[in-house]
Amino acid sequence: MTIASDKQTYTPEEYLKLEEESIEKHEYRNGEIVLMTGGTTNHNRLVLDFCTYLNFALREQTTEVFVGDVRLWIPRYRQYTYPDIMVVEGQPVYHPPGTTTITNPTVIVEVLSKSTQARDRGDKFRFYRSIPEFKEYILIDQYSVLVEHFVKTADHQWMLTESETKESQLSLDSVDFEISLEELYKRVNFDEKV
Repeated sequence: MTIASDKQTYTPEEYLKLEEESIEKHEYRNGEIVLMTGGTTNHNRLVLDFCTYLNFALREQTTEVFVGDVRLWIPRYRQYTYPDIMVVEGQPVYHPPGTTTITNPTVIVEVLSKSTQARDRGDKFRFYRSIPEFKEYILIDQYSVLVEHFVKTADHQWMLTESETKESQLSLDSVDFEISLEELYKRVNFDEKV
């Protein structure tokens, strides 16, 4: 089912009911329902490889890694979204009903696309920062070697580290994980037409 209606705004409850019946994924933006765009093969490669390495590295830690189909609820801004990757320290805190939506990620990873990069760097990052447990944000470019790594250093303070060479290493602060950009971008084909 595709969500289509003349209605302009929805309650979170209406959104969740419609999303449960939909074959496509949608974000909820304070009353507005927005269809999520499809991904490219490079987007998928980056998400899959990053998540594979991350999940393997964290297997002995008290963390869980979630990918794309687990929803995030951001109560302060009334937003439901589907980050590419989320890491939760300890147990996930679920937003009812069920176990499809969490509220407590420590790390969020987004692979940038032309249609989402402005929002991922802008409003979405501001919304994510309202989550008390949130400590690290990683933005991965799929069109060139570029990783932006934001780390929370104090309340309302974030430090950015940019990496633009395959010789660079991405090291997370909140969990024990490191990956080279050489490894991360190994299967990405920059010559593919988008």
